[in-house]
Amino acid sequence: MSSGPPRNRRGDRRERARPPEGRPASQRRRPPERRTTTSRGQRAAGAERRPRRRSDLLARILVAVPAAVVAIVFVDLGGTPWAGLMLAISWLCMYELYRLLGRWRPAMVVGFAAAAGLVIAARLGSERTVLEVAVAALPVAFAVVASRGGSGVGSVSVAGTLLGVWWLGVPFAFAVLLMRLHHGTGVMIDVMVGTFLGDTGAYIGGRLFGRRPLAPSISPHKTLEGLLFGMLFAVMSVYAVGLNQPWLTHGDALLLGIAIAVLGPVGDLFESMVKRDAGAKDAGGVLGAHGGALDRLDAIIFTVVAGYFIWSTVGH
Repeated sequence: MSSGPPRNRRGDRRERARPPEGRPASQRRRPPERRTTTSRGQRAAGAERRPRRRSDLLARILVAVPAAVVAIVFVDLGGTPWAGLMLAISWLCMYELYRLLGRWRPAMVVGFAAAAGLVIAARLGSERTVLEVAVAALPVAFAVVASRGGSGVGSVSVAGTLLGVWWLGVPFAFAVLLMRLHHGTGVMIDVMVGTFLGDTGAYIGGRLFGRRPLAPSISPHKTLEGLLFGMLFAVMSVYAVGLNQPWLTHGDALLLGIAIAVLGPVGDLFESMVKRDAGAKDAGGVLGAHGGALDRLDAIIFTVVAGYFIWSTVGH
């Protein structure tokens, strides 16, 4: 029987587990490190990976195909049905624009009346008649804005009203004038094919190869590579369609394709600038995720005018 104090077994085990005081810290047992399956290269790649925008090519196709069918049907009908479609589209685009410019208080009734007058003038009159209606919109807009009383934005209201008339009303009137020219139906098809395939080419080229921003202060997602692909698609598509049009020479097809390739992106950027100034992402919601009619027709608003003047010059 021992004469010393009783020993605590648990404390004794703790004493045995404690490392000697003289052992250096480097020799003491360290807790095992937690290992992860992510390699250094994977972490570096993840750090450099940039978020990519979700592709909406399928949604674009689902919207473009029915629109193309409707356009082809009305192009084939021509005459008054085509003029009626142009008036309806111009009103829709003008409504979207005037909503964007709401703080400018544009005179919407003047814009809608001017658009109707422009389309009727193009259907029954001539290029001169269209110009007369467009010029007459200025004093009418002034009279209507002035009759509303002092609002402090009178001149801006007139400017916003005329932006809709000249940017949207006049081009759709020229679409009616183009259809009245000899072989105008074929040229209208060339303009639509070149414009929309050029836009598709710019979208695909930008997503696959886009690196250099085109106009970041206006539209941050557009790239120089997308622009070049779109221009190439536009010229090639117009030239390819022209091969099945014996009345269209190769030179005229190239001229028309180059004009579409240049002015289509200009129209797109112009609409982007208007939306940016208005603080809006889309002009409307009539096409769901694709925004409004103005978002999809911004390029052809410019190219159809070029198509008319080119064909009225070289086609006669």
